[in-house]
Amino acid sequence: MSDRRQRLGRWGEALACQYLAGQGYTIVDQNVRTKYGEIDIIACQADETLVFVEVKTRRGMVFGPPEVSVNAVKKSHLLASIQSYLVDHPDIIAGYRLDVIAIQFLADDQPAEIFHFENAIT
Repeated sequence: MSDRRQRLGRWGEALACQYLAGQGYTIVDQNVRTKYGEIDIIACQADETLVFVEVKTRRGMVFGPPEVSVNAVKKSHLLASIQSYLVDHPDIIAGYRLDVIAIQFLADDQPAEIFHFENAIT
């Protein structure tokens, strides 16, 4: 992955964390690596639901909106990563879900658009 794409991804994840905190979520962890892939953000809602968040950030619309890149293969890796995380943390008894946050950055003079898809993948 190019340095530019990595910077955009890190920027998007930081923006997603700010957004989630503003919505009342507590950030538990970030960039958690498992043998199946990475979990971008793990957060907790007030009702103690554990929320695993996949963040997709794009500049422009050439390849469509960011959320379309969460394809069947990516979903499979995300679900396997979550299961691996839960096995490694048997003390977690809360319910959980997988959300997708899509961040669309169209122009330097415009704010980024944030779309939060709760329980996006079951």
